[in-house]
Amino acid sequence: MLFSPLEIEQTLRMFAEQNLDVRTITLGINLLDCIDSDARKAAGRVYEKITRVAANLVRTRDRIQAELGVPIINKRISVTPVAMLVGASQNGQSRESSSVPLIFAEALDRAARETGVDFLGGFSALVHHGITPAEESTIRALPTVLATTEFVCGSLNVASSRVGINMDAVNMAAAAIRETADRTRDRGGFGCSRLVIFANAPEDNPFMAGAFHGPGNPDTVVHVGVSGPGVVQSAIRRMPDAPLEQLAEEIKKTSFQITRLGQLVLDKASALLGVVPGIVDLSLAPTPAVGDSVARILEEMGLESIGVPGSTAALALLNNAVKKGGLMASSRVGGLSGSFLPVSEDEGMAAAVERGDLTLEKLEAMTAICSVGLDMIALPGDTPVDTLAGIIADEMAIGVMNHKTTAVRVIPVPGKNAGEWVEFGGLLGRAPIMPVHRGSCSAFVRRGGIIPAPVTSFRN
Repeated sequence: MLFSPLEIEQTLRMFAEQNLDVRTITLGINLLDCIDSDARKAAGRVYEKITRVAANLVRTRDRIQAELGVPIINKRISVTPVAMLVGASQNGQSRESSSVPLIFAEALDRAARETGVDFLGGFSALVHHGITPAEESTIRALPTVLATTEFVCGSLNVASSRVGINMDAVNMAAAAIRETADRTRDRGGFGCSRLVIFANAPEDNPFMAGAFHGPGNPDTVVHVGVSGPGVVQSAIRRMPDAPLEQLAEEIKKTSFQITRLGQLVLDKASALLGVVPGIVDLSLAPTPAVGDSVARILEEMGLESIGVPGSTAALALLNNAVKKGGLMASSRVGGLSGSFLPVSEDEGMAAAVERGDLTLEKLEAMTAICSVGLDMIALPGDTPVDTLAGIIADEMAIGVMNHKTTAVRVIPVPGKNAGEWVEFGGLLGRAPIMPVHRGSCSAFVRRGGIIPAPVTSFRN
């Protein structure tokens, strides 16, 4: 892939002035060949394979950074959903079945520490159509895992456009969120930041906390996630009076440049690691830094604040243009790809919540357009489990009915109320706690069962 001198000059300016970065390089590893009826033997194989296959991941990241002058912020690993390994080990170890997920979690955490990555995703279960005993024990282990490990991230896929919403799984997910918040009370419920609840989860997502190595992937694969909200905002700022279609064209051109960089990094990482190239996720992923906000992009378009009328339409323009531009720049676009709206990780989003311009209900409406869903949202610590289940179910319904990925990553902050702030630090930032509707949905969510898929699921 050749870059023209003008492209190189523009890209260097994006790094220096507009917060452009490659957000993550993520190595996906299949662990199904580690299965054993003895959980400790299987966990030993898991540790050995991860540390062997990912031994050069950090050095590869460092080498590409030095060669290209490109900041690559995170290095990560995603693995086969752990529930798949737990099932085989529980069959041979029924007396200790509740401890089996914890044995795997400890091995994953040690492997992450040994390889020097920031996070390891895949303590996951795919339960949209039903819950096996192994998946149930994996879900029940989540609060302990998220409270006692440093690097391990978890996810649950509880809904799909093909089969509907598994409300039994939704209720278990809500209970896991509540218990995780309580068990990490001393850190503001921080453990919940490493747990994502999905509808239509992608199998090739490089972004945490929802990354896992899906069954349809090669044995080992590398993915890249690019970002660049500041670059897009700067491009729009240069066009203060342009019609919206011209803004869309400019965003497409900018997204093309950002994704070209991601493709270059992906090709180099694949060659250096000797693994199959996966996808470029061209999501606009914000950080708490000023000038790196998706909310500020929408405000640059002409909104007084994100959350006012017109916000969903502006986000639709942005998301569509980002995807169109990125698709032209890479033959392997995948993952989530679009615009993230995490409240704590986006200073513009947090400011809008504090002003009262952005409510939970308006944010939910906007997730019908964005690439993920309700992300990094701090809630009052006394939010009932059934209310959490209702919030999850609503977001899953948006994903199921629109045939798109949606997700929920919410953090009930123990001991805090709406309007107070919570600090998470680093890329996870800080957030005002959003008020939650106090009306009850208990009788509805406790019915359990499956909310059936839409009629469009019967397409073949």
